[in-house]
Amino acid sequence: MHQLKIFVEVFRQQSVTKAAEEMYMTQPALSIQLKNFPNQFDIALFDKTGKRIYLTDFGKTIAEISENILKEADALKYKTREYEGLLTGKLRISSASTGKYVIPYFLSEFIHLNPGIDLRLDVSNKTLVMQNVRNNEVDFALVSVVPEKFKLNEEVLLENKLYLVGNDPKFNDEFPLIYREDGSATRGAMEDYLGFPTKRKSIKLTSNEAVKQAVIAGLGYSILPLIGMKNEITTKQLYIIPSKGLPITTYWRLIWLKTKKLSPIAAAFLEFIQHEKERIINAYFKWYIDF
Repeated sequence: MHQLKIFVEVFRQQSVTKAAEEMYMTQPALSIQLKNFPNQFDIALFDKTGKRIYLTDFGKTIAEISENILKEADALKYKTREYEGLLTGKLRISSASTGKYVIPYFLSEFIHLNPGIDLRLDVSNKTLVMQNVRNNEVDFALVSVVPEKFKLNEEVLLENKLYLVGNDPKFNDEFPLIYREDGSATRGAMEDYLGFPTKRKSIKLTSNEAVKQAVIAGLGYSILPLIGMKNEITTKQLYIIPSKGLPITTYWRLIWLKTKKLSPIAAAFLEFIQHEKERIINAYFKWYIDF
């Protein structure tokens, strides 16, 4: 079964390196298993060109059969749990990067109450998150800005407040601005506020955490979500610089396609959120609301 999982993941990723990352394995360990699996067949399963792996027609057939076997194995596991009286199955959520400071608190109690659920939480930038939604690869996504071109349902969770920050309370006009990468909601908010392109020198980094550390180190200033800066503000590693028109306020929200039929698990999670979100906010985010 483990070899089947490896083979299917390599088929999905078309890369040994990416498949190893996805399965939390070292690349050499995965490569050994990947080599052992095709040895059971007299016909080649794939061709390798450079770092890319391409399945043969026979390999694609075996991959499809393997996927079905794995689905049936999951069904067997979940059916056993159902007879034990547990809510069972997978809950898949994709979150924009800063959402990692938000979504775990709305998931924790639900997962503990329903130990038969397997949680899959992917954290990436907004562009990839919306791609997961469009491809119907997740039950929900957590974002702060909703693209207008998508027909979506939503459940608002929490304010998202963005401030201009630096490692010194005094603003230095000569220091550069530090932006997130293209496709980031934080970058979009920063560009809307400051105008883009600006005449100031700028730096581009690929995560809010990287931007935060760059600001702490004194590389420049940025507009960042307050939700991820509690410790740094408390310890005076970061300072909020008062600026006209700030904070920028959006809302963290769970979204899903209007055409999507929610699974029993997804429906149960949504019901839990609708009934418990105010209690969760008061328990974990009071500092944030009162800031």
